[in-house]
Amino acid sequence: MSIAHLLEDFGAGARGAPLAMTDVSLEEERLAAFEKGYRAGWDDAVKAQSEEARRITADLAQNLRDLSFTYEEAHGAVMAALRPLLMEMTGAVLPRLAQDSLVPRIAEMLHDQARAQGRQPVEIAAAPADLPQLEQLAGGGDGPDVTLVADDTLAAGQVYLRFGESEAELDLPGLLAGITEAVTGFFDEQTTGKAIA
Repeated sequence: MSIAHLLEDFGAGARGAPLAMTDVSLEEERLAAFEKGYRAGWDDAVKAQSEEARRITADLAQNLRDLSFTYEEAHGAVMAALRPLLMEMTGAVLPRLAQDSLVPRIAEMLHDQARAQGRQPVEIAAAPADLPQLEQLAGGGDGPDVTLVADDTLAAGQVYLRFGESEAELDLPGLLAGITEAVTGFFDEQTTGKAIA
């Protein structure tokens, strides 16, 4: 049994049966081939553009992640370097500056009180260690009469100024403790914020 009936016979064209193709059908074939080629080229261009857009988006996302990581590293390094410096300043430098500014600050307070309340006598209560430094304020001159009183309950840098019925306080140790607490709190918040993020 032969399988020739299942196969297509291509020999009919080769035997001399002419294929009739008119100019119109030839133009239609050319146009169809052009459309098919154009569509294939267009599809390839769209596919290439979408792949390029995906690649650019992926690269941009990776660069943003890298930049964020780099910023976090730089921020962490700066904070790690600043912490010892600021803690040293609050522990060693600021107390000395505060002690050096004690007399000028009290003189400024005396001047403000004298302007507000006149030239009434002033009593300055301070720690015994601060009295030698404050004696220049009690030197007379054209300011109010100043009396220095040693108060063992006050720490160095704590001063009370009494003007008749009113009183003003200067608490340098409390101020320094507040600054130290603020600096420590800032760095603790930075550390906690990094752990949460």
